[in-house]
Amino acid sequence: MKKIILSTIITTSLLLSGCAMSQTNTKNTSNNNLPANDAQKNEEVVKIDNKLNLSNQNLSQIPAYVFGQTDLEKLDVSNNQISGAIQAEIRQLSNLIILDASDNQMTGVPAEIGQLDNLQILDLSNNQLTGLPYELGSLQNLKTLNISGNNYSELDLGIIQDKLPKDTIIIK
Repeated sequence: MKKIILSTIITTSLLLSGCAMSQTNTKNTSNNNLPANDAQKNEEVVKIDNKLNLSNQNLSQIPAYVFGQTDLEKLDVSNNQISGAIQAEIRQLSNLIILDASDNQMTGVPAEIGQLDNLQILDLSNNQLTGLPYELGSLQNLKTLNISGNNYSELDLGIIQDKLPKDTIIIK
């Protein structure tokens, strides 16, 4: 059992760092291309066609144009200066599979994240979160929730955890 959990955590870490992503959409011109041999090795892990990497950009909020890119499957806004909460317009990114908002200064999470039905990995680690919206429990495809490095309410987490699929991994 420990090996399975460790393997899942390592896989999740690789996914969130971008090391195990493959690009299959030739129209995507972002700088996230992997060499062909790496893409083939990682293809069975998860396929992400539409990625946007805005990490390390010193952003104080997610730029408004992002919410118009409704075909996005991965959004990385990690290592910025985002404070408060992500804008409610995040709900428009209905195809999002991975959202990495780690290492910011967020104090809250918008309830609208609960509308992202395809979300599988949500990384909110290393922020300043004190509360979590119960709507996170609506994420029935969520496989990994990373909330480590925050000062959230255990009561909130318990309510959310009861609503999530039993196999969802929560990294505290």
